Amino acid sequence: MVMDVLSYGIGTLFAFALLAAFVFVFIRDITQKKHAVLRNYPVVGRLRYFFEELGEYFRQYFFAGDRDELPFNRSTRSWIYRLAKNEGGTIGFGSTFDLHQPGALVFVNHPFPVLEEERLPTPSLVLGEGYARLPFEARSVVNISGMSFGAISAPAVRSLSRGAAVAGCWMDTGEGGLSPYHLEGGCDIIMQIGTAKYGVRDAQGGLNPDRLTELGRVVKAFEIKLSQGAKPGKGGVLPGKKVTPEIAQIRGIPAGRDSISPNRHRDIANMVELCDMIVRIRDLTGRPVGIKTAIGGWRFMNDLADHVHRKGLEYAPDFLVIDGGEGGSGAAPQALADHMSLSIDEALPRVVDALIESGLKQRIRVVASGKIVTSARAAWALATGADFINTARGFMFSLGCIQALRCHQNTCPTGVTTHNKRLQRALVVEEKYLRVANYAMNMNREIDMIAHSCGVRHARELRREHVRIVQANHQSIALNMLYPYPEPKARVRAA
Repeated sequence: MVMDVLSYGIGTLFAFALLAAFVFVFIRDITQKKHAVLRNYPVVGRLRYFFEELGEYFRQYFFAGDRDELPFNRSTRSWIYRLAKNEGGTIGFGSTFDLHQPGALVFVNHPFPVLEEERLPTPSLVLGEGYARLPFEARSVVNISGMSFGAISAPAVRSLSRGAAVAGCWMDTGEGGLSPYHLEGGCDIIMQIGTAKYGVRDAQGGLNPDRLTELGRVVKAFEIKLSQGAKPGKGGVLPGKKVTPEIAQIRGIPAGRDSISPNRHRDIANMVELCDMIVRIRDLTGRPVGIKTAIGGWRFMNDLADHVHRKGLEYAPDFLVIDGGEGGSGAAPQALADHMSLSIDEALPRVVDALIESGLKQRIRVVASGKIVTSARAAWALATGADFINTARGFMFSLGCIQALRCHQNTCPTGVTTHNKRLQRALVVEEKYLRVANYAMNMNREIDMIAHSCGVRHARELRREHVRIVQANHQSIALNMLYPYPEPKARVRAA
């Protein structure tokens, strides 16, 4: 009897509390001045916002076709998940890929493809050979693009580091500095120097030579970030809610405040200063030094080639990371993400052609980046003239990313881009590092498979004539007809 009365009392109190909360929200909504719909229709308005918020997830799982969604459709994500789980990329009954859509890639199969016993391993390439005291032999075609500790979580960095070591690929730190988690797996590290110089800055925010020299003992190469495809002209953005005390200490900034990098290096305002910085860092560290940039036209490459032609090959970067306008970011202004810089489809051929014309192609290695998450896109990049592929979001999918689009909110449900310890529980390093390694190795394997089908012995023998691009009239044209190989116009002075 007493228990019944007690239960009844608790239930009544709960009902009154619920009613009071409803009345409070109702009164607040009809008296607020910011949202017109809520002011006139508080109940319906709340339902509208609720369903609007859930809309992207309903579209993703119930209404979007396998190849409809952006930035990555369900078919692409599922393919990456299968590679990461080592389940193979085999499908049945036929492809859902539309071979008639403009931009579709069609590889030219050889009537007599390369036999198993005739295949050769795809050779490694050396960065900085003849110019850096400690050149770097890069073994993998596919590598991990820049994702800073801050943009992604500690378990994500640890998984990537360990997986990269197993796969033999490099891992780019991103602009957030070098953390202990990057070094944990013992993989090859490329240290990115962003516009804020996190990790290599002195008390005034300038370049710290002593710190550079120290880092040169543990990383394989340095990358000067001029810009990235998702937000050219805008520095890195890490919301204050993601700037933990640990991240703040590594970057040398206050905790809890937005981390916003300058939109360019304060000490690099022209090509002369850029090339001088390359030589300075290479001399200090003994390591190869490259550049990461988005491309807006011909000017950058022409100015670079002209300067190196005047000064000598030692002033050239050892590698160029070309990021397309379709590249991703943990946080970027939509105006820049949607409309700034050339896509990798147009930028990469322009860069390669400029290097061929200036005689610099053998001196400078080219790394293609920007939404290249599948073996077909990677094979296209190699055929166009790239030496390596960088991908960030491909490896994020291998970690379990579900494209929730919450990277900047610190609420990532899979633990990849959040510093919330509860949410990080979803990312088990001991499981995910194997998926990172599987994705990298299976990508390399499938790129080789495409190459063998085209009749060449390994992926580095792919050429533009091996790829056709479907045009608006639904007819394909060979890539070497769209972008004919140029003739060298000048020989640069020997170093």
